[in-house]
Amino acid sequence: MITRSIAAALGLAVLLSGPGARAEAPDYKGFRVCTKCHDAQGDSWKKTAHARAFESLMAGAKADAKRKAGLDPAADYTADANCVGCHATGHGKPGGYRIGMEADEARVLAGVGCESCHGPGGRYRDLHGAASDRLKSAGDTSPRAPLAEAGQNFDYEQACAACHLNFPGSGWAAAKPPHSPFTPRLDAKYTHDFRRAVLAGDRNNPVHLHFRLRGVFKGDPLPAIRGEVQAGAREAED
Repeated sequence: MITRSIAAALGLAVLLSGPGARAEAPDYKGFRVCTKCHDAQGDSWKKTAHARAFESLMAGAKADAKRKAGLDPAADYTADANCVGCHATGHGKPGGYRIGMEADEARVLAGVGCESCHGPGGRYRDLHGAASDRLKSAGDTSPRAPLAEAGQNFDYEQACAACHLNFPGSGWAAAKPPHSPFTPRLDAKYTHDFRRAVLAGDRNNPVHLHFRLRGVFKGDPLPAIRGEVQAGAREAED
């Protein structure tokens, strides 16, 4: 039986073997795969608006906000591709949310989940498992660079901007149609401050509470805000 560590090593070897091996994009797995290990973060995330983002597309939900933005509050936007991209995980990408997919599959991808910020976990999930085993068995840390090569995202600010700043005049250079109608000009509550949001504590954090990391990985790339986040991180309960 191939162990998780060996499987991860084989996956990394294929990943680094040349351009042909890198052609297929990593696929999305859904939040349940992530929260098998990151359960404390998952429990915190489930209480946030990001976790319920897909529900806001349903007919009758957020009626006042939709009306103010010129949308029909009685309409069902769950099948509108212009909306789903920012209210589900990995829409239109391998393994990601698909309009009309089976309900059981959709359940782990509806909403702004772990992979919306951290990138599709199809390849790096096994690297995480192998590195954790290595730390437990031998006390060795693992390089972080292969995670990025396998599709893990470390530029969280850009991931947030893709939805929260995707409108003309936002100052985000990559803004493009379909633009979000929910802008600070419509209501000040839509003002996006990445640093303030990520560092917010308790129920004010829109993503999840942050917990102290065990030092499984070392080296670059590191998120620019990591030091501040970890300085205020709490210990996860066993």
